[in-house]
Amino acid sequence: MLVAALGQIEWVRRYTLELLDATPEELWFEMPDWGKRTEDTAPGQVATSADRGITHVAWQVGHLAVSQYGLLMFRIHGRRDEDLELVPGSFRKAFGRGSDPHSAGVKRHSAEELRERLDRIHRSAVAGLREGFDSGRLLEPVDMPYAVYPIKLGAILFCPLHEQIHGGQIGLIRRGLGLPPIR
Repeated sequence: MLVAALGQIEWVRRYTLELLDATPEELWFEMPDWGKRTEDTAPGQVATSADRGITHVAWQVGHLAVSQYGLLMFRIHGRRDEDLELVPGSFRKAFGRGSDPHSAGVKRHSAEELRERLDRIHRSAVAGLREGFDSGRLLEPVDMPYAVYPIKLGAILFCPLHEQIHGGQIGLIRRGLGLPPIR
């Protein structure tokens, strides 16, 4: 089961990276203003609004980084000292569940930094599950909130589902910014 979950985690990450690679970094903080788009809006001509927009690619990337840390590292082994450098508290606050894409904490991080942190957390999380993880611990319980099942395996299984949800949001944001679909 762990091998299958890791395969799904790797597949969805390749898809997410495909979306990000096709999105210019200068657009990562732009929020499509869906309320201003009309039939007269030509392809590639897009209204954006920092006030009326809902979300942007940068927040999605930061949120995926925090979520993958939470699901594949914190839920599996708890918080470790080295995690504070990997995912500082201010980063978790800016991009965690219920955070606001409009917040100043989000804007402190460049697209390059967000991408680098996303990659580092992914490498560390997957390596931790592939190397030396006792699969006998998969059925150990986890505290609320949880998804799928209230065990460590549930957190691992939910990770690719969660990333696919946000990958879909990135795809929708891209379309709202006038970029072509990837698939």
